[in-house]
Amino acid sequence: MTLQFPILTTPRLQLRSFKLSDAPQVADLAGDFDIARMTSNIPHPYTEEMAIQWIRGHASQAISNTAIHYAILLQESHLFIGATGLTLDVQNRSAELGYWIGKPYWNQGYATEAAQAVLTFAFTRLGLNRIEARHFTKNPASGRVMQKIGMTYEGTLRQSIYRFGCFEDAALYSILQKEFCQ
Repeated sequence: MTLQFPILTTPRLQLRSFKLSDAPQVADLAGDFDIARMTSNIPHPYTEEMAIQWIRGHASQAISNTAIHYAILLQESHLFIGATGLTLDVQNRSAELGYWIGKPYWNQGYATEAAQAVLTFAFTRLGLNRIEARHFTKNPASGRVMQKIGMTYEGTLRQSIYRFGCFEDAALYSILQKEFCQ
């Protein structure tokens, strides 16, 4: 069973719930080590079976109000290019935003466009008050996405994540509902 969320659209993108049929593309794009090393939770190597299990877990996360996941597709071709979503803290009306874009689609503004759509959804339809996001300091492009969508830098969590044999610094950004401009 897959729980369906409203489809979010932007001028170039469509964000929709994941389908099991997305698993091969998820494994292909997220399986690139350059994607995994810039995230705190994508394993490497990343197999199609792992992608299937991840997608199957979305419904229970949605039902328990702990996470929402969106597949990012190009509007015209419906080609899968990445993922975005929110890890929810319902009690505090807040969430952590996450995203990744497949390497062939880097530097084209897709992460910013998708993140903006998720922020709009979070503030206007979910009624959240605070959204935060983190990026490894070795990935300044992700920080630029956060800045472009209006997030404020709050600080750096030094050596807060142990990933692939190294401690990584994570920069923390946030935006409040009252700061959000559509």
